[in-house]
Amino acid sequence: MGGIDPMSTKASADALVLGGGPSALAIAAALSQEELSVEVLSVNDPTEPWPYTYGIWGEELDALGLGHLLGHRWVNTVSFFGEGDSEPTSKANQPINHGRDYGLFDKHKLQMHWFNQCQKASVNWNRGLAAELDINDAHSTVTTSNGAKLKARLVIDATGYEPVFLKSQKNDPIAVQTCYGIVGKFNKPPVEEGQFVLMDYRCDHLSSKEKEEPPTFLYAMDMGKGQFFLEETSLGLAPPLTIEKLRSRLNKRLDHRGLEIISLEHEELGIFLPMNMPVPDLKQPILGFGGSAAMVHPASGYMVGGLIRRAPGLAKAIANSMKDKNATPATIALEGWANLWPIELRRKQALYQFGLEKLMRFTEPQLRDFFTSFFSLPSKEWYGFLTNTLSLNDLIKAMVRMFAVAPWNVRWGLMGMQGRELRLLWNFLKPPN
Repeated sequence: MGGIDPMSTKASADALVLGGGPSALAIAAALSQEELSVEVLSVNDPTEPWPYTYGIWGEELDALGLGHLLGHRWVNTVSFFGEGDSEPTSKANQPINHGRDYGLFDKHKLQMHWFNQCQKASVNWNRGLAAELDINDAHSTVTTSNGAKLKARLVIDATGYEPVFLKSQKNDPIAVQTCYGIVGKFNKPPVEEGQFVLMDYRCDHLSSKEKEEPPTFLYAMDMGKGQFFLEETSLGLAPPLTIEKLRSRLNKRLDHRGLEIISLEHEELGIFLPMNMPVPDLKQPILGFGGSAAMVHPASGYMVGGLIRRAPGLAKAIANSMKDKNATPATIALEGWANLWPIELRRKQALYQFGLEKLMRFTEPQLRDFFTSFFSLPSKEWYGFLTNTLSLNDLIKAMVRMFAVAPWNVRWGLMGMQGRELRLLWNFLKPPN
């Protein structure tokens, strides 16, 4: 993929996708399957390896017929929510078994899954940096930093959490999930053979003062052949925990358990994942997809499953709108936004963000008790909550059941209203846009 001739003015395509990551490739591939002409403009080559790790529940991917895209899959999936102590057989160290498979994508396979669809449909790849946007009733024109122009009936900004053109409605501090991870070999196994640990909140490695600080958990897995992936994670905070703090927490956790790194294969120097981005302005004449469109799940940080599930439906809505040859970019974008953020999803998003706001205020004991109660819900409820696949009614039922089974320290935390929590509940009753 080469750069664009600065003197060129490309003929109008149906859609111009900005970005080169998972969101951009997912929607470009879906649009191409609707037999639309698609251009992609990205700073990086679309085949350049992605830097981060993407996890997903196995059932979520199986339902889409895409289980073959997993690089690793675990049947033994557990979490630890006790305080932890020096006795490995104590109740505080006993795992909660989730009873569901969890997997990590083979990033190259996922990337090529979408890229090959684009290639077969003759999607055109352009290398460059989007700098200016001009929209009229006929088409949108993106001008790159070197002066080249690309025209399309619709521009889709999939450039991530700080989009190039898409306007967000940032009124509040953004809660950010931060992670620090390592892949390596150790003097002894940090987790059981063949085990995946979704959350390990045991905190016996911390001092009393450190336990008063924002909690973090270990996300860990046996990668096979003596390799393990360990990641210290902050669920979501504003302002976020620093990578230095997470690295220190992970090292203390390892030291406490007598673990030494024999060889360090890879260091993931931090993911900064916005968890509560507001739904964008749904009246703007360009469309967003992925992180730029606030598609990160506020309760889990997951997004790739949502990209796979929702890209085809969005592409179909765009294609149907484009059948009207007189439809303006604004009209087409409006149809796209209606598909991407219908009122039920906006109400669900408000509930999820309300829940995240609560969790950010919880003390370490409250948080451990909360998750113990959460994973005691029927499996289909906590799974649907984390994957955002429950209906609004079922989501409300799950939250009511969660309140009923939770201990009183969690209930009091859920009932007390502080800061922007009342406004988030109001967004549930009357979603913005």
